[in-house]
Amino acid sequence: MNTTRFALAAVAAAVLAGCSTTKLEEPTKAPVVEAKPQPATPAQPVAETKVATVDLATEQRNAVADKRVIYFDFDSYVVKDEFRPAVQAHAKRLNLIKTQKVSLEGHADQRGSREYNLALGQKRAEAVLQQLTLQGVAAAQAEPVSFGKERPAAEGTGEAVWAKNRRVEVKDK
Repeated sequence: MNTTRFALAAVAAAVLAGCSTTKLEEPTKAPVVEAKPQPATPAQPVAETKVATVDLATEQRNAVADKRVIYFDFDSYVVKDEFRPAVQAHAKRLNLIKTQKVSLEGHADQRGSREYNLALGQKRAEAVLQQLTLQGVAAAQAEPVSFGKERPAAEGTGEAVWAKNRRVEVKDK
C-alpha cells in the first residue's frame, strides 16, 4: 500500500511538474542617458513651397463658359465639326461632375411652321445629347428640350440673323 501511495505521489508530482509555469527572462533595460542642453543656434529658414490647389470642377466650368451655344446649318440637326470641341468640353465636365445636370435647349430660325421648328429644335437638342452620351455622359444628366422659333437670339431677317437663331444652348440646372 505504501508503494501504491508512493507511485501515486510520483505520478502526481510528474503531472504537476509538466503543468508548471516557467518565468520568462526579464527584458534588459537600456540605460537612461540624459540629453545635455545644446547651445542655441539660429533657426535655419525652412524653404516654403507654394502648391496651388486645383479645383477641377471650377476649371471645367470655366473651360465651357464661352462654349454654351452650338450653331447649326439651315434645316439641319447635324453637329458641325467646328462645335465638336465645345461638346467634348461639356462631356468632360459632366463626366467629372456626375451630379451636374444640364438642359439642352434647341432653337430654330423663324422660317417654317411652328410645329416644324419645334420638331427641328428637339432634333438638334437630341443630336447634342447623342454626342454627349457617346462620350460617356449619362443620359440622365442632360435633358433635351425644344423652343422652336419661340425664343430667338436675334430679331430681324436675313441669313446673319437666322444663323444666330439656329442653335442649342447648354444651360446648367
